[in-house]
Amino acid sequence: MELDDECEFDSTWEEEYENKTPIKKICRKSRRNRCAAKDMQEFRHSVRNLDDDDDDDEEPGESHFYNLEFYRGRKTSSPDDFHIDKFHKQWKGRYDKLENCHSYIQWLFPIQEPGMNWRAHVLTKKEIKLFRKDEEAKRKLVESYKLMLDFYGIRLVNESSGEVKRANNWEERFKDLNRYSHNNLRITRILKCLGTLGLQHYQAPLVKFFLHETLVNGQLQHVKQSVLDYFMFAVLDKSERRKLVRFAFNHFRPQDQFVWGSGRFRHERHVQTSRVPSCRGHAGSPPKKKKKTEHRFNIKSFICMSGR
Repeated sequence: MELDDECEFDSTWEEEYENKTPIKKICRKSRRNRCAAKDMQEFRHSVRNLDDDDDDDEEPGESHFYNLEFYRGRKTSSPDDFHIDKFHKQWKGRYDKLENCHSYIQWLFPIQEPGMNWRAHVLTKKEIKLFRKDEEAKRKLVESYKLMLDFYGIRLVNESSGEVKRANNWEERFKDLNRYSHNNLRITRILKCLGTLGLQHYQAPLVKFFLHETLVNGQLQHVKQSVLDYFMFAVLDKSERRKLVRFAFNHFRPQDQFVWGSGRFRHERHVQTSRVPSCRGHAGSPPKKKKKTEHRFNIKSFICMSGR
């Protein structure tokens, strides 16, 4: 494995990434989605130091903070014309409606990128700052998050830690989640929104849940690629992102086809796994299991020979 097999859009393993020139090298023998890596890098860069950025003289006035006004209950969505509180009450559990309608997700989880609904609005930097300070708006955003988790067969068990688990109806909901690929885009948007609007502690637990379901439990195989290409790298906390990549590597099969992470990281992990005592004996000696097998064979051969 080549040590310089890097992806120029992944800063997960850099200790200092400010003012660094990306390593422009082709990822040979790599199946990693470079468009996805670039997209997630641009997202992570777009939310850096937003609270310290005072360059918002060209930002529109507060009356144009459409997403914040929507979450404050002062504006309805377009074109569906629903109030945020009314949506939470009337749309929860309406799985067919949530599946087939594609205009609400941009209002529930606004980000700095446009979506399919051209009548929704992207977040502005000043709006993000104000939203992060508005506890009531963030509380309602968490309600939207829980509503969508329920739609996917997941439940939030701890709002402080962000821990999530399977809901009682997970089997039914997983079937639809695995069937309709547009939900992968929705979940990526949800993760971006949570990170952008001051709720990033919800990101890693949700991604860990999907990694466990896809790589350990063998569920949601049509979601797995998005989990590895997009979900993992939406996590803003670099230390948490590293833990997720390590977890993914440890459970991905076959490991020699794992391409998420730097070449050096993957090389070091392969070296570590190759040194596990249970897999290889000391100094190239045969594994203990083989020794026992040979020993039993010798005893049987001796008995047979003695019988003759």
